[in-house]
Amino acid sequence: MPTYSLASNEVPYGPLPGVAEIVAERLPDLNRYPDPASTALTLALSERLGVGADELSLGTGSVAVCQQITLAACSPGDEVVYAWRSFEAYPIVTTLAHARSVQVPLLPDARHDLPAMAAAVTDRTRVVFVCTPNNPTGPAVTEAELLDFLERVPDDVLVVVDEAYYEFGLDADGVPDLDGVAITRGRPNVMVLRTFSKAYGLAGMRVGYGVASPVVAAALRKCATPFGVSLPAQAAAIASLDQQDELRARVARVRAERARVMAAARSLGFDVPDSAANFYWVPLGHDAERFAHECKEHGVTVRAFPEEGVRITVGEAQAGDTVLEILRGYAPASSGDGGSAGGSMAASVE
Repeated sequence: MPTYSLASNEVPYGPLPGVAEIVAERLPDLNRYPDPASTALTLALSERLGVGADELSLGTGSVAVCQQITLAACSPGDEVVYAWRSFEAYPIVTTLAHARSVQVPLLPDARHDLPAMAAAVTDRTRVVFVCTPNNPTGPAVTEAELLDFLERVPDDVLVVVDEAYYEFGLDADGVPDLDGVAITRGRPNVMVLRTFSKAYGLAGMRVGYGVASPVVAAALRKCATPFGVSLPAQAAAIASLDQQDELRARVARVRAERARVMAAARSLGFDVPDSAANFYWVPLGHDAERFAHECKEHGVTVRAFPEEGVRITVGEAQAGDTVLEILRGYAPASSGDGGSAGGSMAASVE
């Protein structure tokens, strides 16, 4: 029986063309430390994004840059505001900085409640994370919503626009639904997170980066793990940036499969939120863990959030078909009381 991983939002295609060969060329140098400043990759990103090299901070995945942010910005007792449920690393990096999480419940449609998040900001708030598209539920924040939110947040609070799934919002011409980097221009208290782990197919290489004002980026680099991004990882990321046409083709395949499986799940009666990422959310409530266990028995791993729902990565068509067939047994129409489609997305503000 084939097995499929739909639990960690990896793409099923592997690295972009030629990248594996580039990595192989660097293997003889594994006895050497990498360039601690990731100079070549930083310059490549600077050129690609149209930002200064001094506006970039790299890390082992965007989650590492998340930790740089809280360590640089927070003192014990400070507050970090973010939606909940959202990226599971936010409470972890907040705790590591001895700061306090302020979790703002999502709206009923699993989207960020940005007005409530703005209202949650106090004089102890140092950082606000805005995850768009939101992990694990999928909806994205619109440009108009984000700009309105930024007008409500004090200039001394760092707003982090987490765009780990940014590429899945690109259309066929490479135009994004929302470009956080463009929004950072002229706004020194706004920064963006991105990663090579998702659309670029380099999850195992661990390369992420932040785009921020030179002052903020310098502070983040001081908190980065020395020699964190390996030599093969730097080479793989540079090579990947030269594959934009193939990247867009890959994204188009993911978007097409996402539309197919989401439409099928909705046809079964599930209230699946819109998704701008390479995953979708099924609010299975108290059936979430049982469903995930049944998927595993059929060779597919998905990510269950107990009593809430299941995040399912958009992967191979056969894997999607297997998940949909199992979902059929949990459909609201077959559950009698509708409990399978329930589950609260909200969490109390801490």
